[in-house]
Amino acid sequence: MRYYFAPMEGITDSIFRRVHHRYFGGVDRYYMPFLSPTVHRTLTHKEDRELPMADSEAFCAVPQVLTRVADDFLWSAQICADRGYGEVNLNLGCPSGTVVSKGKGSGMLRDPGVLDAFLEEIFSSSPLPVSVKTRLGLEDPAEFPALLDVFNRYPIQELTVHPRVRKQFYDGGIFEDSFAYAVQSSKNPLCFNGDILSPADADRISQKYPQVDAVMIGRALVGNPGMLVGGTDVAALEKFHNALLDTYTDAFGSSRNAMFRLKENWHFLITHFADSEKLWKRLRKTTDLDEFRAIATEIFHTKVWSDAPISI
Repeated sequence: MRYYFAPMEGITDSIFRRVHHRYFGGVDRYYMPFLSPTVHRTLTHKEDRELPMADSEAFCAVPQVLTRVADDFLWSAQICADRGYGEVNLNLGCPSGTVVSKGKGSGMLRDPGVLDAFLEEIFSSSPLPVSVKTRLGLEDPAEFPALLDVFNRYPIQELTVHPRVRKQFYDGGIFEDSFAYAVQSSKNPLCFNGDILSPADADRISQKYPQVDAVMIGRALVGNPGMLVGGTDVAALEKFHNALLDTYTDAFGSSRNAMFRLKENWHFLITHFADSEKLWKRLRKTTDLDEFRAIATEIFHTKVWSDAPISI
């Protein structure tokens, strides 16, 4: 089984990927949070930083593009090729309201005909193999067969299916029957994404669908960063956390912004520490770096960690 780290905007940036690989690893590919090209066809300073030369990293990273304009996708793909990447991923899964309203992300699933025309353009000219990350549709999983018919017309490097529709965002159950349909009907290699909370969940997918040899994990891997290497050791987690905090502080030039970034991680981490509600409340509220460090240290040294998340 191959394990992919899902792209999570505001969390799995270049700093996070490097530090995670250093302290934990176990990931076969890190998918980057999306690049969204504009009419200006230039990379911002942040985008340039987040898309380093591929051979400068000690791990495999895959850039992701979010757009509904074929020429913009092709421009982005060429930038990725010029920087040494071997694949570019198309985001057809983002459920954000602002993204969908612009016809991007899962908004592109609204009209299979428009999607077909878009894919025809990019697959006819892309300088790199193209993988795709998709949902089942906007409102109803019954939309998926028509979408899969479109996907089957193109040589997709790998089709990652998150078996939810856009209106669910990340809530509610997954429609695994729809993924089973993809296994039966897809002409392209598949990756499963959604509610993989442990290696046992990945094993279940592998046993149920032996044709599928890749899973993509997001929120659960942020919350349990050692999941793929036998579980999260709290001493390693503390070093990982402190390295992130120090590196973000240097990169942002602001401890305040670094703390805000780390609080996003803590939203998932805290679910693994028993009886941590009061400390989590204090951590969320503080804007003082020394207090932030002290509260985090108290959590690491006084609260019991479980690889299975604890509801708080």
